Amino acid sequence: MPRKLRVEYEGAVYHVMSRGDQRERIYVDDADRRRFLETLGEACAKAEWQLHAYCLMGNHFHMVLETPRANLSAGMQWFLGTYTVRHNRRHRLFGHLFSGRFKALTIDESSPGYLKTACDYVHLNPVRAKLIDVGQRVKSYAWSSYPEYLKKPAKRPKWLRVDRLLGEWSIERDSAGGRERFEQGMEMRAEQEAAKESGDWKALRRGWCWGPKTFREELLEMIEEKRTPGHTGEEVRESEEQKAERLIGGLLRKLGWSDEELENRAKGDKTKARMAEKLRARTTMTWAWIAQRLRMGHWRTAFNATRTLSKSKGKK
Repeated sequence: MPRKLRVEYEGAVYHVMSRGDQRERIYVDDADRRRFLETLGEACAKAEWQLHAYCLMGNHFHMVLETPRANLSAGMQWFLGTYTVRHNRRHRLFGHLFSGRFKALTIDESSPGYLKTACDYVHLNPVRAKLIDVGQRVKSYAWSSYPEYLKKPAKRPKWLRVDRLLGEWSIERDSAGGRERFEQGMEMRAEQEAAKESGDWKALRRGWCWGPKTFREELLEMIEEKRTPGHTGEEVRESEEQKAERLIGGLLRKLGWSDEELENRAKGDKTKARMAEKLRARTTMTWAWIAQRLRMGHWRTAFNATRTLSKSKGKK
């Protein structure tokens, strides 16, 4: 069965999210939430993860975590499996607790702003879900890492790393004054939260990576090296398209053509047909994509031109 490819490498940072099976609750009460965080702490110790943010919602959770050892899938398998066993044992249940595979969006933590946006998104989830009453402060929601950021270091979980996010907020020291500045900034951010999701929020919810174009291109090259025919997903399709574009670029350079030449040539041009033939042989791009990219009109034009080319080869 096709499955999504996990992009894993040392030092990768992810926005991870997983929902309950059939969107059912994954916590019945606060005891479950405490057990979830205890299990998360164990997973961090075993996998050597660094947690930058987390938020427990009713039927799902969000985390921003860093993997120094490139072991996201292995760590998540242990974490979700162990919590499921503990949850089912406590409530005398059996079967799946989480719905399918977890979602992981890769974040460019080296470029300013991306880690901050992801962590702010996670911490402001209770505000968007209206789990905090009007007039209440964001820290009133207990099941998030945000209140932990406002505590003294000795009172926080050891597996929660705060320096990266504070640094993104231009807070140099984890001091009382620094934490107060962070709280003021987050409360202001919560007040400004629009009812409709911003473009940043949509990208974090629906995309597969979060970073500038260069970061995306680096990940696509990594995906191209690691993927197999059994992998699927938006990132795999994008990787295959990038591969096709490289092939087209090489063919155009060899011919001494520009993109404008593709436009000027006839839709059924033999040279364009040969390019289409190579694209079909070396990539998984559809006839529709090839016809549009090579300016060959309808996909049947591209298909018929290559078929005619093959027949002419057979006669020789």
